[in-house]
Amino acid sequence: MKPLAEAQRRVLGAMAPLPIERVPLAAAAGLVLVEPADAPHDVPPFTNSAMDGFAVRAADLAAAPVDLVIVEDVPAGSVPALPVGPGQAARIMTGAPMPEGADTVVMVEATSSSGDRVHIGEPVPAGASVRAAGSDVASGERVFAVGTRLGPTHLGLLAAIGISAPMVRRRPRVAVLSTGSEVMPAETGRLAVGAIRDANRPLLMAMIAEAGAEAVDFGIVPDDAALLRSTLGEAAATCDAVLTSGGVSMGDYDLVKQVLAETGSIEFWRVAMQPAKPFAFGLLGETPLFGLPGNPVSVTVAFEQFVRPALLHRMGARLLFRPRIVGVLDEAVETDPAKIVFLRVIARYAAGEWRVGLSGGQSSHELTALAAANAFAVIPVGTGGLAAGEQVELEMFRWPEARTAEEVLGWTG
Repeated sequence: MKPLAEAQRRVLGAMAPLPIERVPLAAAAGLVLVEPADAPHDVPPFTNSAMDGFAVRAADLAAAPVDLVIVEDVPAGSVPALPVGPGQAARIMTGAPMPEGADTVVMVEATSSSGDRVHIGEPVPAGASVRAAGSDVASGERVFAVGTRLGPTHLGLLAAIGISAPMVRRRPRVAVLSTGSEVMPAETGRLAVGAIRDANRPLLMAMIAEAGAEAVDFGIVPDDAALLRSTLGEAAATCDAVLTSGGVSMGDYDLVKQVLAETGSIEFWRVAMQPAKPFAFGLLGETPLFGLPGNPVSVTVAFEQFVRPALLHRMGARLLFRPRIVGVLDEAVETDPAKIVFLRVIARYAAGEWRVGLSGGQSSHELTALAAANAFAVIPVGTGGLAAGEQVELEMFRWPEARTAEEVLGWTG
């Protein structure tokens, strides 16, 4: 069996970068910048009001209460026509440019007005409710570095600085297929004895989409070597990666390894981890194939440890691995010391520390415990049992990536 870190380095080393393209912001979510994003101008581009109210000179409010003369209205999208002089004010809307001479905005709720006069009852400090030009981003500032994976807030900021079509690596197409004559579609009504519904394809397709890739559904392939061979060939020819579930153990009907060995190459197929020890990785021509186990918990752990980092690496991301924190066990656990073990747990923050309890049964078919969990408790090789009250490392698989391959694996590619 391969150690996990060695297997992860082998997988990342086999991942060729995807082509570069320029895409509109609407199509860029989940993709990775390949050129830095620098601001061509200040954000905000001009000093403006943060409130609906009155633009005034703070010095005029020192002797409040005061009555000031309203010289004009400044709605958002307009340009002030008049300066604000001593004893004067301008009615101003949120986002409108500050008039010359004004340095403060008094919110409308703190005023009363009649005709061309506004009454202000209390002093307001200079700069109140004013957003200075460049207070968010200064002109020329580097907003995002190469390797940044774009989420919704990144897209909003790119739009604010006028980058409407960022340069990124192409979104990978990932083929997904389940194997096994016992596997039935999710919409199957009454199951025959010996049959199960396919949980793995919906699970994998959702995880692929969440990673920023495009899932391509190749359905369910029964235990037929010729059909599996042709399906894998089509998938490898049309997609950037192939994911199978099932068929990688030691049984006579576990055909994925057999077909991969005949038509491509197997890099490795067993990893010293639990769950997901029977995990095959190889190449069909130049297309990587990830042969995942058949149980859905094993599928998820293998995806998190191998597939997701590999897809992000191909897209050019700097951060590939989920963050890890330290928690304290609420209960004792026993694990296999020969493997790194990923327990499904619920981590909750209480009294200044993360407390950790098992989320349910730990067998690799028990999807209920995985659905309830928000973290993996990572038990290193050689550890075995841990007592209640001992510290444990938590991999927060619902949090975004925060660790590089160099930090995790000492791997720089």
